[in-house]
Amino acid sequence: MSFCVALFSVTASASTLDKIQDEGKITIGVANEVPYGYTTPDGEPAGEAPSIAVKVLNDLGVDDVNVVVTEFGSLIPGLRAGRFDVIAAGMYITPKRCMQIAFSNPTYSIGEGFLVQNGNPKALNGYDDIKAKSVKFGVMSGSVEYGYARDFGIAMNKIVTLPDYPSGVAALKSGRIDALGGTSLTMASLAQKDDRVELAQPFTPLMIDGQSVKGYGGFGFRPSDTALRNAFNEQLEGFIDTEEHIALVTPYGFGKHTSPGDMTAKTLCE
Repeated sequence: MSFCVALFSVTASASTLDKIQDEGKITIGVANEVPYGYTTPDGEPAGEAPSIAVKVLNDLGVDDVNVVVTEFGSLIPGLRAGRFDVIAAGMYITPKRCMQIAFSNPTYSIGEGFLVQNGNPKALNGYDDIKAKSVKFGVMSGSVEYGYARDFGIAMNKIVTLPDYPSGVAALKSGRIDALGGTSLTMASLAQKDDRVELAQPFTPLMIDGQSVKGYGGFGFRPSDTALRNAFNEQLEGFIDTEEHIALVTPYGFGKHTSPGDMTAKTLCE
């Protein structure tokens, strides 16, 4: 029985790669989240992950790349149900997700950051400053930043939860909060859209229980599609951090500063 299961897995893992190369087309899944993965008004794939996916797939001989847009929470179920063959949404690689899908090696890494009023009047350059000073810290409801603040030991009466980032920016400008927390990439993107706020620089990297809090994003595949995942990894190995790669992702705010270095999916899944 174990031999039959193994044989089936090998056949299944090769079938999707063979199929997309034979047909020259594939469907990828995104969550319409700028700048990670989304579609343009005319339905074309855009963002860090879809741009890399199109490049990799073209190099694999697949020129017709279609896109399915779904809620972020539906990406893994949608992949497993066969609605699309690759998650190209910049999804963080975590041990919990690794139990459900297979990941490519990461294509970027991102740490935390603060959005502050111009000039950073309260000198808030890290979670330690929030903890030490009499300030209000804004986070999105249900976000990882709420947990980070709690685990860092920041008093709960300093934390203001907000429904979305536009509300956070408004609260910051009105003085209701003194800093807004999120990934450095998201905070930088918000700063570019409003000349009354800025990204806090420099920023002290967040450490919790001696561990660096940093997210690594990659592509998701069905567990049986190891051949497709391996083909992606082979292409990524010779592409990530090249001039071509940097030029491709720079318009989305990524670049050398978001390099994943030598990190692998195997390490992140452990």
